[in-house]
Amino acid sequence: QVKPQFESRENRTYGIFKAIVYKTQVVAGINYFIKVQVSDAVYVHLKVFQSLPQENQGPSLVSFETGKTIDDPLTYF
Repeated sequence: QVKPQFESRENRTYGIFKAIVYKTQVVAGINYFIKVQVSDAVYVHLKVFQSLPQENQGPSLVSFETGKTIDDPLTYF
């Protein structure tokens, strides 16, 4: 559900979009920090917010960091 949001903001499409690892942060909902593989050696870090279930909303892309590698640590941002 987040891939189209990311592709829209980057103004390009990706053939690969594979989540590798993630961390969570509980707020008034959950922030997910996700390392995503977008090509053979290129990764992006996504911050995705999932609101509480009673709000009945899907995940939304809050921010992202591009130009990452598989070795870059996934940190809160």
